[in-house]
Amino acid sequence: MLESFNHITKVKGELNLPGDKSISHRSIFFSAMADGKSVIKNLSDGEDVLSTIKSFSDLGCEIKKEKNEVIIRGKGFKNFNKPQKSLNCGNSGTTARLITGLLSAQNFESTLTGDESLSKRPMERVIIPLKQMGAKFESENNCLPLKVIPNNKLHPINYKLPIPSAQVKSSIILAGLHCEGITSIVEKTPSRNHTEKMLGLEVKKSKSGNTILVSKKNYPIPAEYFIPSDVSSAAFFIVLSILTKDSSLRIKNVSLNETRKGYLKILNEMGAKINFENISVSSGEVFGDVIVESSKLKNVEIPEEIIPNIIDEIPILSVVGLFAEGNFSIKSANELRKKESDRINSLCYNYKLLGLDVDELEDGFTISGKIKNKKVVFESFDDHRIAMTFGILSLLLIDGGKVNNFG
Repeated sequence: MLESFNHITKVKGELNLPGDKSISHRSIFFSAMADGKSVIKNLSDGEDVLSTIKSFSDLGCEIKKEKNEVIIRGKGFKNFNKPQKSLNCGNSGTTARLITGLLSAQNFESTLTGDESLSKRPMERVIIPLKQMGAKFESENNCLPLKVIPNNKLHPINYKLPIPSAQVKSSIILAGLHCEGITSIVEKTPSRNHTEKMLGLEVKKSKSGNTILVSKKNYPIPAEYFIPSDVSSAAFFIVLSILTKDSSLRIKNVSLNETRKGYLKILNEMGAKINFENISVSSGEVFGDVIVESSKLKNVEIPEEIIPNIIDEIPILSVVGLFAEGNFSIKSANELRKKESDRINSLCYNYKLLGLDVDELEDGFTISGKIKNKKVVFESFDDHRIAMTFGILSLLLIDGGKVNNFG
């Protein structure tokens, strides 16, 4: 679908966004694992989260929606039903990687599938540590479809993450919840910590990184969850407000987890006017209102250590860089090439359409120069973050713009 966008002149008001996708996934996992009834409020209704719901329904969980609540009756410790068919993870890498850890400890074999895009994304990064714990797998090229051959007596491991990844970390944690002994996971560079916070895991911090400890004693129990608004989704509206003259916007109940608001720190350093009010905590997660105003910005150097915590926001941050003083540059972001599209290539392709000077690197890119071309049709590459990024950019262009395959 080709979507057209007209130039916007002002942003004003208050906004409520759907629940955070990462926290939504985990609340379903923990509710499904718990022995009894859990209630989730403000759950994301995105396709990825629906893939997680469908997978647990196929594993025997009773899941129903009542108004703004989702009620899950969990199956308890190692009590899931053997699925009658393959578990389809759709386009959700979070579903596929996290559920692989959980299925590695069950009493039955299972197979994971996904759409064409997900079937190209690497699963080896979770397969390696889970094999060390005793599970076995069958697949071609360590991608989906993936057959999980569980071990009823998984053993704990001490594992050092080769790359920062919340999905890999969480997959090991889910397997470690089924072990008698303590599994320790060391991450040199901290990644999203929703799993640790929601389970109340012990995290030892040192100069060499974080060590997360998990065992059977941390297994989830029935609970009530409130899902804050998605801080990654908020980024698009924050950027639009900052870059539009005479604008101000309040976004309600946004997740302010310290491992997710790295892009807000970058925006502040660039000169953005961002404030926080009505701070609260639920299930270990901090959230509050984000208030943003039009701002004059300048590009800054983005440090390597913050990259894992802004990886999803780099596309929309590049739009900020386009309108800020100086040139925008990002490095050490190889992981962008392993998303729904090769986002480094996707971004560079679209920025070149504008006549900008673009230098594509193996681990990032640089944008400089002035916009020379008008009435551009951007390509989404069937990647929702690329589509949204260039939808926002189109709203900021005097002549507007179009995004191909936006839907």
